[in-house]
Amino acid sequence: MSLKKSALIVILILLVDQISKIYVKTTFTYQQSVEVFSWFKILFIENEGAAWGAKLSDIFPIADSTGKLILTVFRLFAVAGIGYWLFDTIKKHAPKVLIFAVSLIFAGALGNIIDSVFYGAIFDESYGKVATLFSDDPYSSLFHGKVVDMLYFPIVQNAVLPSWIPVIGGNTFSFFEPVFNVADTAISTGVGILLVFNKKAFGSKTDKSAEE
Repeated sequence: MSLKKSALIVILILLVDQISKIYVKTTFTYQQSVEVFSWFKILFIENEGAAWGAKLSDIFPIADSTGKLILTVFRLFAVAGIGYWLFDTIKKHAPKVLIFAVSLIFAGALGNIIDSVFYGAIFDESYGKVATLFSDDPYSSLFHGKVVDMLYFPIVQNAVLPSWIPVIGGNTFSFFEPVFNVADTAISTGVGILLVFNKKAFGSKTDKSAEE
């Protein structure tokens, strides 16, 4: 796969990701939802931390703002590393499946880092009102933005586990709980491709004559 094709994939995912986030942020109030199907909703929330909303301040004795800054800087280094990995795989004519997967991961990581770096400085709050883009009163500052999530698939809600199941029998559970975004989907898909097609992705390199 050529650099141009990889760049096109990254750009398309970034556009869909950022357009969907900006639309939700400027249309929905915080935690407002719209049911598309019984098993799929658009639910606007914001993630201040890492995966599943985990924050460094929950683990270490530091302020939330400091933890957010550290996390954003870490993400910047991670995106730079993934970007180099992508460039290197293309340069070495790696298998197309590997380049495609890394392109997805890079696009997703870049999409979320845009939120973390810029959103705090260009949006105001969404609590109780619809946020304004390029607000004169932003909710935070550069490197302290919250990642916008909106894709929610409550496929199973408050189901009761059979009583015969040890320990957890009789308890309620829901599936699928996480709320995520297009960038998260790209990252998960890329990682999934690498896991499923591991041998093909990391096997023999493609011959130069097969390069498109």
